[in-house]
Amino acid sequence: MNNIIFMQRIPIFFIIFFNFNSAIFIRAQDLQRLEIRYPLPMYVGTPKDMKVERLEKTWELNRPVFYVPEGTYNVAQNKWIVSTGEAPVIGDLELINDGDKEGMEGSYVELSPGQQYITIDLELPCYIYAIAVWHYHSKARVYYDVIVQISDDPDFIIGVQTLFNNDYDNSSGYGAGKDLNYIETSEGRLIDGRGFKSRYVRLHSNGNTDNDLNHYTEVEIYGKPAD
Repeated sequence: MNNIIFMQRIPIFFIIFFNFNSAIFIRAQDLQRLEIRYPLPMYVGTPKDMKVERLEKTWELNRPVFYVPEGTYNVAQNKWIVSTGEAPVIGDLELINDGDKEGMEGSYVELSPGQQYITIDLELPCYIYAIAVWHYHSKARVYYDVIVQISDDPDFIIGVQTLFNNDYDNSSGYGAGKDLNYIETSEGRLIDGRGFKSRYVRLHSNGNTDNDLNHYTEVEIYGKPAD
């Protein structure tokens, strides 16, 4: 079986991860609630009508409770990051995983216009349970063609798994996605890693509702090194 099933709700006895032809049983009592430190909101009120297709009404939703195996931590902290294009327009790539997600001036990276991506090298294969990403939450924006992929291939040619894709019209060329567009807030976006084992994580975007630029304030990858 090539898929991994990660259940976010705790059943009575076990949660099962199906991982490349093997099943991993984890007892419910060995799970813990994922605790994320969220930054303070940078804006208040209901976002304006952005007239964005397939827009999720995030202000009407409650953040789901997310459970992960004991010992899970942010395996992306201070790991090596590369990006498309030349050097960032603003900031350094090290800001993306330095732990500062407050969204103030000097805490985010601005990449060139158009379709861009960053790649995080976890240095060794890890079981990935969740990925949290903050693009830019100083104001209400929607970033286009947000795609999150993982692979053991640094060039992302083989063995690529897509965890999130809201490029509904395939304008970025990685396949049409079914996830919805969403408005950036201080809560970022939490993406289910489904327990996949991988070394590299790649995040794509293609401008936003304000301009054609791409931004990252922080990316956290919650997982554990694979045995």
